[in-house]
Amino acid sequence: MRQLQHPLLVESTHDESARQDFAKSMRLAVTSDIQFGNRHVYEKEVAPAFEKAQKRPLKNRTEARHALLRAPYFQMWSSLKRTTQELVWASVIEPLDRQADAIKAKAKKGGKKLGSLRMNPAIDIPRYISAVDIHSMPGNYHTEHEDEDIYQGALFDRGAWIYAMGSRGPLHDNGGFVLFDYLKKAHPGFTPKRILDMGATIGGSTLPWCDVFPDAEVHAIDVAGPCVRYGHARAEALGKKVHFHQMNAEKTDFADESFDLVVSCIMMHETATTALHNIFAETHRVLRKGGVALHMDGPQYENLPVIQQVISDWDTQYNAEPFIGTLHDMNLTEVMRKGGFSPARVKEVPHPRFAPNHTGLDINNVAPTHRAGNYLIVDGVK
Repeated sequence: MRQLQHPLLVESTHDESARQDFAKSMRLAVTSDIQFGNRHVYEKEVAPAFEKAQKRPLKNRTEARHALLRAPYFQMWSSLKRTTQELVWASVIEPLDRQADAIKAKAKKGGKKLGSLRMNPAIDIPRYISAVDIHSMPGNYHTEHEDEDIYQGALFDRGAWIYAMGSRGPLHDNGGFVLFDYLKKAHPGFTPKRILDMGATIGGSTLPWCDVFPDAEVHAIDVAGPCVRYGHARAEALGKKVHFHQMNAEKTDFADESFDLVVSCIMMHETATTALHNIFAETHRVLRKGGVALHMDGPQYENLPVIQQVISDWDTQYNAEPFIGTLHDMNLTEVMRKGGFSPARVKEVPHPRFAPNHTGLDINNVAPTHRAGNYLIVDGVK
């Protein structure tokens, strides 16, 4: 499937598009057939060799990773994966550099004013964002190259779609529809009037809430200025009314009990442990009595075989996502409890990665690792 070409999305020449398609196809191969080879190497070679030498089986993913690091196949796969990550961003940077000024001008000009944009020039970018380039994206989400910058938002829009091999949906909207799919089944009849999306980046998972609850007031927050500016302009161009704020989810300036629904989509693994505790406490503070909180990320490691833990944890070691392993070892129900939620009103629920009949995804053209995997949704009711 193709990404939807909206007015702000960077456009590519024939050759640039071919390079991007190659990066996506190469990443698909690396994360499917080639990646699956690690299981064979681990089960048939690495684990037996370790047990023979140490007179005991491998205990955990740390031991397994160190043992696999000596296997040429794992080395080859790891090198290919990192290289394709970098190729994804490089394939977008060249056309974006050529069009950045024009895209910025479109964003500033805008059109019919639907939502709003509120910036905070004095915001303190947390170190868990400023110290790394998450997903190996040069400059991460937050880097400001000039005044009123939108560059990193535009880079993320096209690059992250290639990075996810189309699995995010034509508008990066699959995550939002997955959450809605869960919400309507777990909380039938629940109709929020005010919705807050935390860590929204450019609002890919935010916009579906405008469609499924057209009478709701939708707010999106993120610390990254370029993503918030771009996300606002993108939403306006797509005819969606969203109120974007440059704001840290750890401590917002919203009033107590001011939202019916608070959500996040794949944000938790990009926050430090202390920050996650703060975010869950802030979720509880801004949620009205009877309101619902849905925070979604990948599955906990305790539910995965050791070799799959190593594969999933690759990003912790080599892709500038240092909190993935920590998050997936955490008891999130306990973190929600410490944030103020009653344990009896919190649950962790596996949910399929794809919401049927919403985003038009061709699941047969998505890496099998993504097809088979689940999200984990932390569901809390105040």
